[in-house]
Amino acid sequence: MCDTLVALPPSTVSGCTLFAKNSDRPPDEPQDVRWYPPRVDEHATRATHISVPAHVGPTRGCLLSVPRWCWGAEHGVNDAGVAIGNEAIYTTLDPRRAPDALIGMDLVRLGLERAGSAGEAVAVMTSLLTTHGQGGTGHDPAGRHGPKAYWSSFLVADTSEAYVLETSGRDWAIERVVATRAISNRTTIADFDAAHRHPRQPVATLVDPRWHASNAVLERRPVSVESLQAHLRSHDSCAVPGWAVCMHAVDDTGDPVEDTTASMVAELAPDGGRAWVTVGHPCERAYLAVRVGEPFELRS
Repeated sequence: MCDTLVALPPSTVSGCTLFAKNSDRPPDEPQDVRWYPPRVDEHATRATHISVPAHVGPTRGCLLSVPRWCWGAEHGVNDAGVAIGNEAIYTTLDPRRAPDALIGMDLVRLGLERAGSAGEAVAVMTSLLTTHGQGGTGHDPAGRHGPKAYWSSFLVADTSEAYVLETSGRDWAIERVVATRAISNRTTIADFDAAHRHPRQPVATLVDPRWHASNAVLERRPVSVESLQAHLRSHDSCAVPGWAVCMHAVDDTGDPVEDTTASMVAELAPDGGRAWVTVGHPCERAYLAVRVGEPFELRS
C-alpha cells in the first residue's frame, strides 16, 4: 500500500512542482533513505531479480528510499529534479505466475538513474518494461510475510510536467497530469481501469478513502509542503481502522501487517531541489530537510 501526490505550478505556494509519497510496506522491512552518487556500470546493471544492459555513460545521482532487501526504490528524486513513486496494483492478470523480471521498485530507480525529465523517465521505464517484463516478489522473500508479487503504477514528475504510468504485466497506459494528481493502490486511468481492474480488489474500503482524501488535499490550492506533510501524517482517510494514509494496519489478531515505513515531500528544481524525508511513521517522526545532491543517509 502507498499514496503518491503531485502538484504542478502554478498550483503550489512556491511556484515549484511538489511531489509527495508515503511508502507502506510490511512492518519488518527496514527502509533507508540515501544519496546515491552517479556511477558507471561496465556491462550490466544488476536489479533485484535480473540484470539489464548498462546505461551508456554515468547514471544520474539520486536521493532514494530503498527497502534494505532489494535494489530498487520506493520513491526518490534525481539531480535533474525528476521524482518517481510507485504503487502496488492488482489486475485481472495474476502476477504470481510471472517469472522473475523487473519489479516496480527497479523501474523507479532505473527511471531516476537514466532520465533528465519526466518524459524521458516514462520512455526509459516503458522500454525496459516492454523488453524485460515485470515479475517476481516485491516483498522481502525472507520476511515474516514472505514473498508477494504485484504490478505497479507510477507517478513521474519534474519541474514542469508529470505523468501517471499504470501497468499490468507488459501492458501499460500513460496519462499526462493537468495541475494536480494523486494515485493509490488501484488503476486510475479510466480506459486502463475498465480493461484491467480485478473485480475482487477491495478498492472501495482499503483504497478509495485514501485516494479521495489525497485528491481533496490537492483541491485546496495553492498546495504547500506543509499541507502535504500534514496529509502524509493523517489518519482520517480510512473506512477500515488503520488503513489510512499514515498506515497502521493490523490483522484480525492485532498483529501489524502494513505500516508506513518511509515518507517524502520534494520541491523539484533543475538542480534537484529540496526534499523532506523520514523513515517510519511520519506521525511519529520529524521530517529532515535535505538538499538533493548532498551526501545524506537516514537508516530506519
